[in-house]
Amino acid sequence: MLLVLSEEHREHLSMLPQVDPSVVGEFGRIALEFLRRGTSPKIYEGAARKLGVSVEAVQQGVEGLMFLLMESSKHTISEVDFVDSVLVLGFGEELNQVLLQLYRDNQAQIRRILSQLIPSQPSFHQLEWRLDVQVASRSLRQRLVPTVTMRLMLSESEEGKHSTWVLQTDPSTLLHLISTLEAALAAVKTSHSRRILRNIK
Repeated sequence: MLLVLSEEHREHLSMLPQVDPSVVGEFGRIALEFLRRGTSPKIYEGAARKLGVSVEAVQQGVEGLMFLLMESSKHTISEVDFVDSVLVLGFGEELNQVLLQLYRDNQAQIRRILSQLIPSQPSFHQLEWRLDVQVASRSLRQRLVPTVTMRLMLSESEEGKHSTWVLQTDPSTLLHLISTLEAALAAVKTSHSRRILRNIK
């Protein structure tokens, strides 16, 4: 799978051929620090002073490199596909090898950082339900009021804790909810949505 880079991203990476390949390696280190701890303007200012360029150019170069490494690691593209994706940028052979080495050395670490950044979502554990029917009341003898009561248990992936939700609804609302969810599942199976999901991943 090849990475498709936007014009803005290519523009951010256009600064890399103008600097020494060892500086690109340093940009890679700064990009990893950016992923771990967030941005630091002082680092950009120091690098800009050494290179004699604007702070904005250094920041764009680091962010462009970070995006390239992050997207490549997220999709776990092969080394051949990574080189082919970078060849489109028109960099020299030495710079391409430096970028490939950065990708090789840091792919596992970037994937680990990205997995920590994704918020953990609770997952389905158990569902218990009960159908209650009120057949009469003091004022009405012939009254039928059905109610569906559900207890939904969700498990948190990391801690192993369970959270419990008690839901109560009438059957017509439950049928409407089921039909809406089935329509959403059918929409996900269409070729258009599959194409979109493939690009999101």
